[in-house]
Amino acid sequence: MLTRAVRTVLAVPRAPDPPARVWRDWVLVGACAVAVVLEGVFRADVVWRPVVVAVALAVAQTLLWRRAHPLGAVLVAFGAVVLLDLAAMAAGVDEPVGLNATIFVLVLPYSLMRWGSGRDVVLGTLLIVVVAVLGMAQDPTLTLGDAIGGFVVLTLAEVVGLAVRQAATARERSRHEVRLRERELLARELHDTVAHHMTAVVVRAQAGRVVARAAPDAAVEALAVIEAEASRTLAELRALVRALRDRDDADLVPQPGVADLERLVSGAAAGPVVELELAGRLDDLRPTVGTAVYRIAQEAVTNALRHARHATRVVVRVVGENDCVRLSVIDDGAPGLPVTSPEGYGLVGMAERAALLRGTFEAGPEPDRGWAVRVVLPRETASR
Repeated sequence: MLTRAVRTVLAVPRAPDPPARVWRDWVLVGACAVAVVLEGVFRADVVWRPVVVAVALAVAQTLLWRRAHPLGAVLVAFGAVVLLDLAAMAAGVDEPVGLNATIFVLVLPYSLMRWGSGRDVVLGTLLIVVVAVLGMAQDPTLTLGDAIGGFVVLTLAEVVGLAVRQAATARERSRHEVRLRERELLARELHDTVAHHMTAVVVRAQAGRVVARAAPDAAVEALAVIEAEASRTLAELRALVRALRDRDDADLVPQPGVADLERLVSGAAAGPVVELELAGRLDDLRPTVGTAVYRIAQEAVTNALRHARHATRVVVRVVGENDCVRLSVIDDGAPGLPVTSPEGYGLVGMAERAALLRGTFEAGPEPDRGWAVRVVLPRETASR
């Protein structure tokens, strides 16, 4: 049981997508360097002043790569502390060697738990424990209470890192589940609005070829084209449905399209005025594209009505071009304010819906004021 638990811990991978180094990291390192220099200059009882100041300044640099290389940062920083303690013990120094400003190394145990793999955590924690034990052995004035307090502080730093990591993992898992539900919903819509009707088209086209033998050749050729195109579309849709869902029981429920946007706009809740502008070729859209336009517009309008502060107007514009359909939903709310909370999943769902139809999705603040959602969907479903 214990062996299995250890193997499980060692097999834990590193946390994905550590954030890149940003300006705040340089500010943190700079502040730590200033604190080290000031203590090194003005504190009177510093042992080996030039050495400990130089070591502390070097250790501060590990804060810059604590996310990308958490174990390496711990090894360098706490390894330097070990070397100082061993050198002090060998030289017979009976006073603590080091600066109080190096308390910044507590960030490293946090980063180790937040970003490191299971193997990193085990190795790094062992080194931290060794450093703590050596530090206690090197300081004869240290009391039991001080030792316990030091271990509590180190443990607390790791516990906080683990808690933050667990929260981030749970949040990502929740987002993944939302994406799966959105994919299943889109699969049902594709199946219900297109596959069912296209099956009937194929059957009728096949029957038309049989009864059209006495008709002109042009009619037979037209029916053959209908059959080929319908069969190809049905095969694409079935492949997409199989990829997006793991069950086949779908209720045959008609889904809304561009023609239903007028009803969506007129039925909007009290608040900003919602206006609809339609232009271009919109009467011959594939049902999947029409449904995607409606659903994205619905979500964007809902977000604007709920979250756009001080907005008086929301404009929904749909333009049908020769090869694509363009949708934009723009409100005139307060500048720089998003129409959904950072933890919301509306933008994720809209982006997923557009991506599954090989379209593009953009959302962000407008230059002057308000928030805009812009989507471009191809008229033809790309071959998979």
